[in-house]
Amino acid sequence: MGMTESQTANSIESARRFYAKELFRVNNIRSPALLEAFATVPRERFVGSGPWVIQSSGSGWVTEDADPRQLYRDALIVLDEAKHLNNGQPSLWAIHFSLVDVRPGDSILHLGCGTGYYSAILAELTGPSGKVTAVEIDEGLAARARLALEPWPQVTVIHADGAHGPFQPADIIVVSAGATHPLTAWLDALKPQGKLLFPLTSTHGPGTVAHLARKSLDRFAAALIGAVFFVDFCGARDPAISHELARALRRDHGAPVQSLRCDVHEKDKSCWLHGIGWCFSRYAAPALPSD
Repeated sequence: MGMTESQTANSIESARRFYAKELFRVNNIRSPALLEAFATVPRERFVGSGPWVIQSSGSGWVTEDADPRQLYRDALIVLDEAKHLNNGQPSLWAIHFSLVDVRPGDSILHLGCGTGYYSAILAELTGPSGKVTAVEIDEGLAARARLALEPWPQVTVIHADGAHGPFQPADIIVVSAGATHPLTAWLDALKPQGKLLFPLTSTHGPGTVAHLARKSLDRFAAALIGAVFFVDFCGARDPAISHELARALRRDHGAPVQSLRCDVHEKDKSCWLHGIGWCFSRYAAPALPSD
């Protein structure tokens, strides 16, 4: 005899909570609020009807049925194979979300939100007193995100190009596609002490994830963490910078980077990757004056 509707719902919820706990145990993540968000948000709302194409460890397969429990694994769920779009690797986002430390009431800007799964995770973290503005350039994905995110009234989905501001001031900005450099529109939107998380990627080879925290008008603490592959963020790509970035990443994976400078200065030995109006620096950002 099959399960009742209530039993099925309980079984899916159990699978979701087990997935969250295992995700956090394996990756040594110790944020109870973030774990609860992953254990709460139903991934099946954001990936369309099954069966689904799953990608993990370089291989892909189709699930044997449309049982949502099959979605609760640390794997990519394909959204659009032709466009190389997927739902994102849960462990990658869990790790990086734990580092930006979203607080209740934060104002969050999520650029390239796709169908909204990670926007919902961010909404759980900031809570009903916070705000998430989710921006998606693909009209179809934006429409899907708007529908899927209806249970989170603190989220507003906008169909727009996330490469162009101005944006409302944000405590945290999360970018979900690869850029060759930080955009002025993103930096300008960060509040004092605001944090920016974005994939820093060249055209060839793995990229990394840039963590920035504003220290002053033109200086940010910075760290480049991990090796990642992302689809390109249209409007945030420059072929010449991509070439220089690939060389820099091959050299040392971004380990020496300590800050992002936006002041005018000549390129010198402290510059890890020097651009116009921005520079990833080997030197730390100056400490804020004490009160």
